[in-house]
Amino acid sequence: MFLTFVTFLPLIGAALLAFVPDEKTETIKQAALGIAVADFLLSLVFYQEFDMHSHKMQFEFMVPWIEAWGINYHVGLDGISLLLYILTTFLTAVSILASWEVKKHTKYYMISMLALSTGMLGVFIALDFFMFYVFWEFQLVPMYIIIGVWGGPRRLYAAVKFFIYTAVGSLLMLVGIIWMYLELHQQTGTYSTDILFMTDNLKMALEVQIWLFLAFFLAFAIKVPMFPFHTWLPDAHVEAPTAGSIILAGVLLKMGTYGFLRFNLPLFPAASYSLFPYVCWLAVIGIVYGALVAMVQEDLKKLVAYSSVSHLGFVMLGIFAFNHQGLSGALLQNINHGISTSALFLMVGMIYDRRHTRLIKEFGGLSKIIPVFAIYFMIVTLSSIGLPGMNGFIGEFLVLIGMFQTDVVFAMIGTSGVIFAACYMLWMFQRVMFLEVTNPENEKLEDMNLREKILMVPMVILIFWIGLYPAPFTKTFDASIEHLVSHVNKHSGIKHEEEGGAHHAAVKGKATVAQLLTTGTSETTVLVKE
Repeated sequence: MFLTFVTFLPLIGAALLAFVPDEKTETIKQAALGIAVADFLLSLVFYQEFDMHSHKMQFEFMVPWIEAWGINYHVGLDGISLLLYILTTFLTAVSILASWEVKKHTKYYMISMLALSTGMLGVFIALDFFMFYVFWEFQLVPMYIIIGVWGGPRRLYAAVKFFIYTAVGSLLMLVGIIWMYLELHQQTGTYSTDILFMTDNLKMALEVQIWLFLAFFLAFAIKVPMFPFHTWLPDAHVEAPTAGSIILAGVLLKMGTYGFLRFNLPLFPAASYSLFPYVCWLAVIGIVYGALVAMVQEDLKKLVAYSSVSHLGFVMLGIFAFNHQGLSGALLQNINHGISTSALFLMVGMIYDRRHTRLIKEFGGLSKIIPVFAIYFMIVTLSSIGLPGMNGFIGEFLVLIGMFQTDVVFAMIGTSGVIFAACYMLWMFQRVMFLEVTNPENEKLEDMNLREKILMVPMVILIFWIGLYPAPFTKTFDASIEHLVSHVNKHSGIKHEEEGGAHHAAVKGKATVAQLLTTGTSETTVLVKE
């Protein structure tokens, strides 16, 4: 019940704000921030009470909802969703504090932000497909409003594109859910939309799994976004207000990778193995393509947006490494990207508020004028690159270790993304912070104020904390990852044998696929059965 309260607290707060007079903007902002901070602090209770040694759902709560259809209000958290849940409450508070300068329809802006928070939190706790789809679609509406009302000059185009891409992509997922719901009834005689019950009891042939995998894949690949489903992202980021970009990068993109972990792998394990090479090719193309396009951007926000396409490619590689290291790296990199890229968008927003431009050529030599800002910007930039000692390094390192055990070619191509990231991020930093001050407008800039420092300090603490001591974060999902790897191996249709120290495997079914390893070995023999 406590999980439900924490999830719906922002929505309750949004409803209460509706009764506050529009002109009391300071009261509205303070109340919204108070609700968001309280929600974040309450969410930390789940971490404190979480059993790190269990892979099972915790804080579960279930009551009948639409009994005739087998639909229940069923919520819970496990190691896969816990940190994403806390990250959502944290970034909501950051986003509201970052929106202090919003003057247009302030009340409705804060209501939209709080309602969006509940929608996002609901996605991570839903254990019923009907509930999941409701939350999945619900969070589109406030984000559409935030981009469309408080965005840049092309805000309506970006908002409509974002909404259509995500909504249309989700329709096939809805078809897949309905098919599984009816098939489950045929197999068990039970009408149920319970995700855990369906995962344990629904049996599907490889061909059926592939079709359903693709239906879910489209919805999640658009959300990630994976190449070539990424085209909505740069427009949405560029036109969204700063807080909208923070939420987009920090939480909404993570819903796509979460969907692969929660649904595609456990529900369609054989299809996941079969389609592994295709997913990984899209992931590595996204890594390289996103980096190369970021390198030629003239707009700071667009550069960071395309860097997300590249960074999320690493997360997808980790997920489809099918081993503990890769999946752990993917989950940790989810959190890392949510922190580092959100911080980058936050700092780009700060500089935009001062100069009302994001064009790189308009800057130069800012480190001499706003040195405190330059120091924070340098830390966040190095974090995004993946410098050892900072959070980005740990996640990428684990992902690449996992993928090297699975497929060396994909791992090598993915590694090039680290080099490209250093190129475009350092080149950007050099042009903005160093060189000579050639634009007289830059000489008038003021350094960071107290509110901006308060925003950046927790970001920097997390960057170094995860980079130097990631154990408090990785131990939350170790048991869940171990269980997921075991489940996928058991139901993938792949038979593992050990002969002379080598792991031999045969893929059963009609599709010809590459064999993947789920544990590190020194020798791999691939047997493919058609």
